[in-house]
Amino acid sequence: MSKPSIPKGTRDFGPRVMARRNWMFGVMRKAFERYGFQPIETPAMESLQTLTGKYGEEGDQLIFKILNNGDYLSKANADALAAGDSKALTSSISKKALRYDLTVPFARFVVMSRNDLTFPFRRYQMQTVWRGDRPGKGRYQEFTQCDADIIGSDSVLCELDLITLFHEVLSELGVPGYEVVLNDRRLLNGLARAWGIEDQFQDFTVALDKWDKIGNDGVRKEMGERGFSEATIDCVMQLFDLLAVNNSTERLAGMKALFAEGDEEANAAYEEVVELMSMAKASGVPDAQLVFDPTLARGLNYYTGAIFEVRVPDAPIGSICGGGRYADLTGIFGWDGMSGVGISFGADRIYDVLEHYEAFPPEALTRPQVLVVQLDEDGTSHALEAMRQLRAASVRTVLYPDVVKLKKQLKHASELNVEFVMMAGADERSKGVWTVRNMQTGEQTEWPLDEAVSFVRS
Repeated sequence: MSKPSIPKGTRDFGPRVMARRNWMFGVMRKAFERYGFQPIETPAMESLQTLTGKYGEEGDQLIFKILNNGDYLSKANADALAAGDSKALTSSISKKALRYDLTVPFARFVVMSRNDLTFPFRRYQMQTVWRGDRPGKGRYQEFTQCDADIIGSDSVLCELDLITLFHEVLSELGVPGYEVVLNDRRLLNGLARAWGIEDQFQDFTVALDKWDKIGNDGVRKEMGERGFSEATIDCVMQLFDLLAVNNSTERLAGMKALFAEGDEEANAAYEEVVELMSMAKASGVPDAQLVFDPTLARGLNYYTGAIFEVRVPDAPIGSICGGGRYADLTGIFGWDGMSGVGISFGADRIYDVLEHYEAFPPEALTRPQVLVVQLDEDGTSHALEAMRQLRAASVRTVLYPDVVKLKKQLKHASELNVEFVMMAGADERSKGVWTVRNMQTGEQTEWPLDEAVSFVRS
């Protein structure tokens, strides 16, 4: 018999991890609702055609396809099968796929539910997504995204709302040293026009997106392989030179200097980014935590305006959040002109950062507060009544189910890390009291049941 196992890139979550994850989700959910976002959920599976073509060529390769039910080869494209053409074969053997992110399913949801929604519509969604990435530090094939989107408005105030949401949630979670990093795809489009590479814009952003992994030399090689001229590559390197400038305002001005003269679209985007950064700072986001990065590209095809990432510079993983403006994502499903902007908190990477820095607060761990022990068979009804009253008073309570030696029950209490043990043998029952043992100090006191309940609650 083979040993039980789980697929690479997936994890089991035990009680300790789940308590911390639930605490994180609780912080995010309260913040989303405080900002007026409404919850939705979408299926784990989507039609394959819904997902393909939305994430770029490399993203499409990471989508988990689901084989058709039954004899999936019976309707397979015979020519593609014989030729070993997996791309042509896929559409004939797979009609569904696991969702790659929450944004594209959200756009599909909006189009299908538009008659039931009030616009601008503010939605939050906290669900699992799947990607066929190579597993590594902070990189999983199954992970949870926590998204917030505003659709139905072009106003820069929507971007401002999401930046301040980043700041509030990450501060409340206690993520150390995070930076909200921003750029704008319209600024990158301006550079593409200035350098004559508009028809290679997607390749340009894909190469930029890889800089943090492959560095300047790697980007040069990548762009060369994608057909960019040496002169164009030299122009692109000017963007990375701007990273040596610490001041975000000066970086932004340095990027503007690279635009073609008279590029009204790029200059308008520049003014909007300046305004957004100014409003964010006025809203309480510290200078040190708001960073303009001219190389940030966010390679997903659907972004058209402001783009965001959140990074923790000294953490052993990459970005922990992301997002951006999409001018017409619903257009791919037949409803043109619905602009939106959204962000995603990467719950698993945030967890990894908090664990790396040992930054989880004590309240993130939920555990039983009281263990009620049984000393003899005659005390069971008393123990049940004590457990009932404790739980009615919102005290997390466990009853040891068996009458065994007290030593074994106290050992169990220590393993559960409870605060108190409550017990009532024949002597206590005759006096109408309970012995309450403080598991930290070992001190024992006697109380009537109602006073014992009040004592452990305090």
